[in-house]
Amino acid sequence: MAAEAAAAAGAGTADGLSLPPRAISARRAGLADRVYTALVLASVWLVLLLAAGLVAALIWESWEAIRTFGFRFLVTSEWDPVAGEFGALPFIYGTLVSSALALLIAVPLSLGAAIFLAELAPSWIRPPISFLIEMLAAVPSVVYGLWGIFVLVPWLRDWVQPILGRTLGFLPLFQGPPYGIGMLAAGMILSIMVVPYITSVSREILLAVPGSQREAALGLGATRWEATRMAVLRYGRSGLIGAILLGLGRALGETMAVTMVIGNRPEIAASLFAPGYTMASVLANEFTEATSDLYVSALVEIGLLLLAVTVVVNGLARFLVWSVGGPARGGRE
Repeated sequence: MAAEAAAAAGAGTADGLSLPPRAISARRAGLADRVYTALVLASVWLVLLLAAGLVAALIWESWEAIRTFGFRFLVTSEWDPVAGEFGALPFIYGTLVSSALALLIAVPLSLGAAIFLAELAPSWIRPPISFLIEMLAAVPSVVYGLWGIFVLVPWLRDWVQPILGRTLGFLPLFQGPPYGIGMLAAGMILSIMVVPYITSVSREILLAVPGSQREAALGLGATRWEATRMAVLRYGRSGLIGAILLGLGRALGETMAVTMVIGNRPEIAASLFAPGYTMASVLANEFTEATSDLYVSALVEIGLLLLAVTVVVNGLARFLVWSVGGPARGGRE
């Protein structure tokens, strides 16, 4: 008993002063909190340093091309590794056109699915449909590319492009031989890949709209469609635009699926049937074949440009989503 008492007395002594057990526990908890705060703060700074290091490395590796071509790199179309002439305009054009075409196809489908899941679908069917749509985002891009090569491209070559050429061939967008591969195939692949992203975020935005908005519109005699259009869609407009921009950011950076179906030819053509190139696909195709320092530097500069565009688009999308959603208070589940 005497030994136990001595041990207890020793445990309550710190820096020569006798402290009660409760004070010792509080001091230890304070130390643990300080360690925890330091660790998570270090993690945040580490992530920021990694991002800054990535940008710095890209600028360093692309500096030779930046110094050699300057702004001309962004506005010229010549891509000749043998002559040492590089211009990124065909890749910028291909990236923008394929992404715009993907949004043109995906946005109506995504918003329609989101409105159905948030406003119209019975409660028992919402979880399985939402799960299946979100599962599309988990499919590897190379699987989409294989499906595009063996299913989508033959279908476009044999059916869709000939019909479009016969009916709308007077437009420059639908002129030329039906290769199957090309900008149209890339846009359709991208549209399938961005649908789950736009749908999921749009559904969360619509669920975050307070129920009082709907009730007020219905109480004033609005139909269900009018309540959805005026009270729900208008309230979450900026958030829905943010969801679309998130899908755009996904489309801008897609690599393998687009590389497998776009044709990979560095030229600017008005026709959607013609092969093209994107910034991501040129990196995937040609980086291992770069034989000179200037060639590598030009490819890295394209990667830097793609990073800048993606960061700006995703940052704008996040801002728009947060402006409406934030914590989904008062929303429906």
